[in-house]
Amino acid sequence: MSATALRTVAGPRTRRAPVGRLARRAARAPRSVARVLAGTATVFLLSSLLTFALGAVSDANPAAAVLGETATPADIARLDHEFGLDRPLPEQFGSWLAHALGGDLGRSWFTTVPVSDSIAAALPVDLSIAGLALLFAVLLGAAAGIGAAAGNGGRLDRAVTAVCTVLGTLPAFVLAIALITVVAVQLRLLPSGGYVPFGRDPAQWLRFATLPALALSLDAAAGIARQLRTSLVGALRENYATGAVMRGLPPRRVLFGHVLRNAAGPAVTVLGMSVPMLIGGAVVTERIFNLPGIAQLSLRAAEQHDVPVIQGTLLVTVAVVLVANLAVDAGLLALNPAARKARSAGAVRR
Repeated sequence: MSATALRTVAGPRTRRAPVGRLARRAARAPRSVARVLAGTATVFLLSSLLTFALGAVSDANPAAAVLGETATPADIARLDHEFGLDRPLPEQFGSWLAHALGGDLGRSWFTTVPVSDSIAAALPVDLSIAGLALLFAVLLGAAAGIGAAAGNGGRLDRAVTAVCTVLGTLPAFVLAIALITVVAVQLRLLPSGGYVPFGRDPAQWLRFATLPALALSLDAAAGIARQLRTSLVGALRENYATGAVMRGLPPRRVLFGHVLRNAAGPAVTVLGMSVPMLIGGAVVTERIFNLPGIAQLSLRAAEQHDVPVIQGTLLVTVAVVLVANLAVDAGLLALNPAARKARSAGAVRR
């Protein structure tokens, strides 16, 4: 058989084989999504159980605390019944979780204000600061990582590596104090504390939010820069990148058009892992910058042993972290060309 005939016979098989693999990947994609959602639901359920258990095992007596030292045992028993604390713990947990899923997190034991209202007033502060911090982390980390990879082994690469190493060892409160000292006190460019809602005055919100967002973002930016630099250096040595250079494509087009998308996955994962650290760092940062966020709400509730507020803030914080992780998974799927091709191949075959 001639070579042309062999190519004619073998060609279609060579082209169909990848489609078959992509179709199998497409068939597994819904199961992967289902596993991610099931894992997220399981984590949320376990976190809610742990959150409720922390309040249940505490030695705080809300009835005695609210009524004062002059309260009689009958008064305490009446208020315990009003709070539902005289019911079995499994029943209390089931009722609390059912109401929480419906948006009802109970009421504060001391102010009687609905916990959901207090969180609704405080959470936008944290979300706006965290959103701006994520933006700073992406911009600074991507610029530093790309610059270091483009100048691999040069002065810029060494400088970025050194700066990222230093930033990775400094906690957020140290960076916050340093930024206040330099930017707010010495240079007087931005205020050292306070908060203005974005809806009231976007320009003033940006002035007050910049320093706390920078303090939270620098550690995440350093992690993104290190991971992106390593991934880019490795991807630039792959065969497809070398082939693109040999075909005469400009280095900038090779980097941004071919390599960056494939190398961005680990950096996106680092960004997702930074969300819990941003929320955890907000506890100290809010106190330093005098921000009326959810961390300060939690601290006040802890000082008063206000269990419903503590449980509500913890549950909402867990939910925010889980939603951020789901967003990271979606971003990784969008950056994965094989996953997109798999979905397309499965749609064609259907």
